[in-house]
Amino acid sequence: MADTRPYATLLAKGEERRQRILDHAARRLARQGWRSTTLAQIAADAGMTAAGLLHHFESKEQLLHAVIDARDHADLEEADLNGDLFVQIRRVAERIQRSPELVGTFTVLLVENLAPDAPLHDRLLQRWYTAVDIVHDVIEHNQRIGTYRAGINARLRAMEIVAFINGVEMSWLLDPEIPLMDIFDEYVRCLEIDFTSGEQA
Repeated sequence: MADTRPYATLLAKGEERRQRILDHAARRLARQGWRSTTLAQIAADAGMTAAGLLHHFESKEQLLHAVIDARDHADLEEADLNGDLFVQIRRVAERIQRSPELVGTFTVLLVENLAPDAPLHDRLLQRWYTAVDIVHDVIEHNQRIGTYRAGINARLRAMEIVAFINGVEMSWLLDPEIPLMDIFDEYVRCLEIDFTSGEQA
């Protein structure tokens, strides 16, 4: 029987190098944005040649998508899509504080890809709508079972919640001293009163 350990070792090393590239790409992109960042710079940061980097990522665009994949994976690992909406919103603040580089990279990429012809525009737009859809479904579910009041416009409030999170992320990146947890706690408190009692906070 063939010994598969050397192959497994190669796979592990390859994954380690790939992760190292992603880590350095996230740092470089957060500082410079994708327009000013080259694959050669990221390769140098990761301690390899540009050719070595291209072995793992065939293009700059593929690497950009992989960086966003990493952010999405980190979010999904900790999110409970069927959990309490107010608890989940509060947990976002904890994730922001725990992973500032991922948050910074995503925010920079988002701002740089607002134009329809930007390479990540469609991907980021779809990501926005996916986030809105998830929150919308939670609100509608709770309306159906009577936990939230029926008069809420689920689509608009879902957009508001996602926009709030994106806006606070950017504000915190500008000034990490702002009371992030307090801001989220107060927002969720008002949201909970509005959604469950019908009274505006």
